[in-house]
Amino acid sequence: MSAEYRERQARLTTTRRVSERVTPLELFFDLVFVLALTQCTSLMASEPTWEGLAKGLLVLGVLWWSWVGYAWLTSVVDPEEGAVRLVMFGATAALLVAALCVPDVFGDDALVFACAYGVVRFSQIALFVLASRDDPALRRSVLGLAGGTGLGVGLLLVASATDGWLQGAIWVLALVLDLGEPYLFGAEGWSLEHPSHFAERHGLIIIIALGESIVAIGVGAGHVVDAGVVAAAILGVAVAAAFWWLYFDVVAYLAERNLSELPPGRERNERARDVYSYIHFPMVAGIVVVALGMKKTLSDVGGELDVMIASALLGGAALYLLALVAHRYRNVHSVNNHRLVAGVLLVALIPVATQVPALAIVAALGGVLWGLIVLEGRRYAGSRQRVRQELASETGE
Repeated sequence: MSAEYRERQARLTTTRRVSERVTPLELFFDLVFVLALTQCTSLMASEPTWEGLAKGLLVLGVLWWSWVGYAWLTSVVDPEEGAVRLVMFGATAALLVAALCVPDVFGDDALVFACAYGVVRFSQIALFVLASRDDPALRRSVLGLAGGTGLGVGLLLVASATDGWLQGAIWVLALVLDLGEPYLFGAEGWSLEHPSHFAERHGLIIIIALGESIVAIGVGAGHVVDAGVVAAAILGVAVAAAFWWLYFDVVAYLAERNLSELPPGRERNERARDVYSYIHFPMVAGIVVVALGMKKTLSDVGGELDVMIASALLGGAALYLLALVAHRYRNVHSVNNHRLVAGVLLVALIPVATQVPALAIVAALGGVLWGLIVLEGRRYAGSRQRVRQELASETGE
């Protein structure tokens, strides 16, 4: 074995992650996901029907799972070391191409999307293979992931040659099989040595989704900024701020601490998979769907919403709240009844939303969310203060 080969091999084995800090390259990769979210909203807005909504959520699910793969990858591999950095740049470019294809992903750009998506996924597999060279358990999990990834990408390639309901059915099958792969191959072999980093990545993606909802407000407002648009914009920011509060005030930090307290191994991996990889998806999807509703609302604040857009606006917020309920239950095995009732109330308001001006519905949505925050603030004032003090002492703030 030549000295040059040994040096190259040693350099590649130094790519295991050693820091909890989210790196600038990870943030750079996440910024491309902003475009992906925006494109999904645009896809649904261009086809404001139930079918268009389903298409947008399917694409969002596929793109989400590709992002999740890199969140797990960078919990093992340092993305800014040597060749890994170059592969990450290549995956970023491929994700950008996939995002650009989203508006016509079920038409002429279906094949290009599938190919670009394949590059994103198999770049992740290649880096995982590198990271698992001296870890047989991780290698077995990676090989299982490679099989599931190959099947998912292959189905999308097949779907690109079809159209209509058959194409949609193949997309559903590809997404379901890809999402189910972690259960089929177990969670024992994965390495999650930096749970705080993993939790922070998902917190940042929530912020990115909220940022996309703000962008949707700007796009929906158009060129005329009258009193109605100003009011709707303020209310839209109030809704986004409520989403932020409901997650980041306490929930995100408690989940991170609970994950960190678990010993490395299967239990920690399964908790991370369920709370972050799975449950965070309906949270992000809820924010994106609400962004669709806000975009359409801003285009005519005085008009009435049709049932699909009303369902997007109120149902998306309900989905976000119910995901938070599931988030709490998976972490501490208790149900937040306040958020559950608020979610049900928002769904019940959908028929009313088609009969009153759009601006009134946005105001009602903001009222429900901020009413929930005030109620919880009073109901759990003591425990909230205690938790935040404990968190501050743990972080030295």
